[in-house]
Amino acid sequence: MRDAIAVVFERSDSGRKELQWADVRDALSSDQWGRLIRNGTLVEGSSGFALADPNRIQRELEEHERDSGPDEDEDEIEAEPWAWYDKAVGLTALAFFMGYWNTGIRNTIASIDDLVLAPITDVLPFYAVIILLAIGTGLYSTVLQARLTNTEKLQAYQKRMSDLQERQKAAKERGDEEALERIREEQMAAAGDQLGMFKLQFRPMVWIMLLTIPVFLWLRWKVRGGHLGAGETGLVVPLAGAVSWQDPLVGPMATWIVWYFLCSMASRQLIRKTLAIQPASPSS
Repeated sequence: MRDAIAVVFERSDSGRKELQWADVRDALSSDQWGRLIRNGTLVEGSSGFALADPNRIQRELEEHERDSGPDEDEDEIEAEPWAWYDKAVGLTALAFFMGYWNTGIRNTIASIDDLVLAPITDVLPFYAVIILLAIGTGLYSTVLQARLTNTEKLQAYQKRMSDLQERQKAAKERGDEEALERIREEQMAAAGDQLGMFKLQFRPMVWIMLLTIPVFLWLRWKVRGGHLGAGETGLVVPLAGAVSWQDPLVGPMATWIVWYFLCSMASRQLIRKTLAIQPASPSS
């Protein structure tokens, strides 16, 4: 309503002339015009409606302008560009991702990983190796997500979309077609916010995938490629009993996948609690 009052104040020449609804219908909804009349801000004059107390309104508008400052306008949220190294990491992660379908890429990545992980698998049982990998990738991904996500800008995007949805809902309830049309135009103008939010959320993901994809490819190569030790048959799982690493455990998901995801989720929760790291999304 402050914006509506500012429009009326400006078009009434600071309260010196009377206005008709037709003078402001391009900037105000009929509901806003009616509320200004009902609450006494506008009073009936000889040929239209005039501001009841233009001096008080002028003071309040000036005070609000001083308090809010020049940066209150949130029409433009500057998009955060990716640096060249973000793009390089994204392309590398995409190449790693192709290893899920390309045997040559998968075997190459897994063979390089095995140079580092082979000494660990010689000492620890395979289920413990998965636990260590889950903790390592969980720490890496949790810290990166916290450091690389611009929470303030993400909140600004989400607040704008939430405000538009609330205003649209209120306009529908009161049947204000003019307000709905203006809100639709704002939504069209704010369509870039969706891309901005996606870029903000996806930037830490490409860095996380840079490590987690090779680890996952190594585990798959180890289990399905027949590179496990003779004694590494599987796990004893409650209700299911003894299962091999390749046996489906939850639907079509193999035991090693389920075990890795369970360890990863548990380690992430513990790491967040230990390091007091909150999830990046405000809605979480």
